[in-house]
Amino acid sequence: MRNLEEKLGYKFKDEKLLKTALTHKSVKGGANNERLEFLGDAVMDLVIGDYLFHKFSRLSEGDLSKLRAALVNEKSFAELAKYLNLGQLINISPAEEHNGGRAKASILSDAFEALMGAIYLESGFDAVRAASLKAFERCYPDINFDRMVKDYKTALQELTQARFAQIPKYVLVGSKGPDHKKEFEIALMLNEREISRAAGKSKKEAEQKAAKTALEILGEGK
Repeated sequence: MRNLEEKLGYKFKDEKLLKTALTHKSVKGGANNERLEFLGDAVMDLVIGDYLFHKFSRLSEGDLSKLRAALVNEKSFAELAKYLNLGQLINISPAEEHNGGRAKASILSDAFEALMGAIYLESGFDAVRAASLKAFERCYPDINFDRMVKDYKTALQELTQARFAQIPKYVLVGSKGPDHKKEFEIALMLNEREISRAAGKSKKEAEQKAAKTALEILGEGK
């Protein structure tokens, strides 16, 4: 626990609260971290929103929302939990232990959020902000909008899976030009219907462009 507190730059006052934050719901017969995870999720949404608002003064509301979504999610919080070694500290059931629970992204992410919820209850927003951002800046020293957000293919796939239960298909329509300067044309298909089409110097570039256009058509692009 001392190593955890050193990495957070925060010392817990209530050991019982800390224990609850690190107790998974699979453990029966006592308090678990579900309620703290609910609180921590809301607090972290505000912490990261506030952080990005001040750090990226020129980004639009839409781009700030996309960047926050890239940081406030299960995968990101699981990485922070790994940095804090929460996998070794959480209390889980023998069955969950057997199933590799200490390495599951969902369990790690929930533990991180619960930990932040516990800090908020003890010491308020400023303490959560300081502790969480210390970990964030260690794990993400170079937060770059283009690198973290503008993966249009991933964004489109997440959208279409959620909205239509479908995965986009990218079909090579044709190519033109000499080998050293070839241009590829890609059609983006969804449920056997063409949604968009784009050209690029490589298939990957054309696919990204087609995905960006599709996001705009579906009302999710900026």
